Amino acid sequence: MKGRLGQSDAEFYALENSTTPTHVGSLVILRPEQGLDYERLLDTIEERLAEVPRYRQKVRTVPLGIARPVWIEDRDFDITYHVRVSALPQPGSDDQLHDLVARLNSRPLDRERPLWEVYLIEGVADDRLAVFTKTHLALVDGRANVDLMQLLLTDTPHTPQPPEDLWMGQHEPSDGELVMGAVIDMLSRPKRTAAMIQGVVGEVAESITGLQEDAANVIERASSLVRARTAVTPVRSLNVPISRSRRFAVARMDLEEFRRLRAAYGCTVNDLLLSVVAGGLRTWLISRGEPISAGTEVRVLEPIAVDDVGLGVGEQVRAYIVRLPVAEGNAVVRMRQIAHGAAAQVDRGRQVAARALAASGGFTPPTLHALGARTAMSVSPRSFNILVTNAPGPQAPVYLAGIEVQQVYPVPPLIANQVVSIGITSYNGTVYIGLNADRDGMWDVISMTEFLYEARDELAASAKGE
Repeated sequence: MKGRLGQSDAEFYALENSTTPTHVGSLVILRPEQGLDYERLLDTIEERLAEVPRYRQKVRTVPLGIARPVWIEDRDFDITYHVRVSALPQPGSDDQLHDLVARLNSRPLDRERPLWEVYLIEGVADDRLAVFTKTHLALVDGRANVDLMQLLLTDTPHTPQPPEDLWMGQHEPSDGELVMGAVIDMLSRPKRTAAMIQGVVGEVAESITGLQEDAANVIERASSLVRARTAVTPVRSLNVPISRSRRFAVARMDLEEFRRLRAAYGCTVNDLLLSVVAGGLRTWLISRGEPISAGTEVRVLEPIAVDDVGLGVGEQVRAYIVRLPVAEGNAVVRMRQIAHGAAAQVDRGRQVAARALAASGGFTPPTLHALGARTAMSVSPRSFNILVTNAPGPQAPVYLAGIEVQQVYPVPPLIANQVVSIGITSYNGTVYIGLNADRDGMWDVISMTEFLYEARDELAASAKGE
């Protein structure tokens, strides 16, 4: 056995259901100059797995639920089960690609196997290829275990030589061995056993038995969330029960334009991006006939990387609630209110700058999006209306199997009773936005992307005095 799931990992694993799978996705589109076939992708992934053994392990639950599940080697590990090929019908449009990603993303991962999948998608228009990954949140802790897409992307076309991989599947424990291991674990930790016997499972058990684990954990609740004990007001169109099916849509914007707007308005790029989201949501809500009064707001949970002593750049992710004033019709006033509210909550002195994140080594955005989703799922969904993750990336090309990545979109998971999650990544001069939406609750997600462009244009026009 390779160890018991941590408290947070076990919660993500247990809370997953058919309508809210707890995996995070990434979609990259590759330049067409050089082809990528299945065997080359398979070899690349197999080489990278030597660096993260967890991707060859699966989860086994302990009989009677007397202890948290454990990670065990999948002795029958078959990489061809996890790496698959799909093809788009002609003409292979972007809309067809996004529809395929939505269908693939709707399916929970197979719990009988290691919790990840990769899809090579052929037939994308203009001779392009796409690669879509799904990684369970229980796999990603930001330290020893990163998101699969981060593992695959390199900053040079020539990938470093991996260490020699002599992996062999180990003996899979029987139910009796799992029970015996749980008993031994409980006897070695009497405080945890006492808490379980007394039924004190929630915050008391976490505070008594999880101090060391939590100290090393890369996810931390924000003090602003601790203070915000009152539930937010649901927004009728945003906060409804969701289905098993998804829609996926994207938007692309010029990063340099946001930098010019940052200089013009004296705010941060993140403030501007949240303003674009707020403007897009405002127009979308109006298009739905949503009643908007003077006090109507949408509360966004935004995980932000901060720098703590003893932790590396991007290893500490805290969640902040940012209020989006969707009732405000003026784009500049809306942006000012968001910037003021964010500055009041976020400790800007500890926030890791985008340039530091981008230079922290490797393509970190997929892992940061995963950590952001973990953060969101560790707090009550009643404290916010939607999840928005923003993870700046490098402003130079990265490569998958030696082929340059042209576009990269995050696919964050949906939270229960929230019809959309929004992921934002900046890469090589472009801001890439991925919207993972419930198929029934946000059937018009394409319209939402158009509204985001309109909100960006409003800010740009105001900066020019138009």
